[in-house]
Amino acid sequence: MGVIVNKELAAPEIDEGTIASLVSLGERILAAYGRSQAEVGVTLTDYRTIQELNRDYRGVDAPTDVLSFALEEGEEEPEDFSELEDRPPQLLGDVIICVPRAIEQAKEYGHSVARELHYLAAHGLLHLLGYDHQTATEKKMMRGEEEKFLVEEGWSRLSEE
Repeated sequence: MGVIVNKELAAPEIDEGTIASLVSLGERILAAYGRSQAEVGVTLTDYRTIQELNRDYRGVDAPTDVLSFALEEGEEEPEDFSELEDRPPQLLGDVIICVPRAIEQAKEYGHSVARELHYLAAHGLLHLLGYDHQTATEKKMMRGEEEKFLVEEGWSRLSEE
C-alpha cells in the first residue's frame, strides 16, 4: 500500500533519493486526506508514451507533463474496513509523469528537476483526490494545496531561491 514509483519506462537518471522523496510526498498527501490505506502508482516515462496516452485517453495528440487516471470517480463512498486488520488497499489510480518535459520545465522555471517532479506528482495525486483547475476558483484551491504539501516537504519554489 502507499505510493509505488515505476521508473522502468524511462528516467534512469532519476536517483533513488528522489524516488524515496516522491514516495514520502505522496504518502503524506494520502494521509492528509484520510487515504493512507490507498495505493497509487506513479510512472516516470518518456515523450512517446505520454503522447500515446494523451491521444488515446484525452483525444489530444501531443505530449504533456503529467496525466492522472483515477480508478474511482467519487460517486460511491469507499467501503469501511476499519474493523479489519487486513483490509484491502483502496486503488486510487495512476499518475504518469513525462521526465523529459519535467526537465525542460525545471530549466524554464529556474528550479531543480527534483522540485519539478515533486510538483507534478503532487498535482497528479490531487487530481486523483478530486481536485481540478477548470475554473479560477478551482485552480486557486488546487495550487494552494499543491504548495502546502511542497512547502511541508521542503520543495517550495521559495526554498530553492
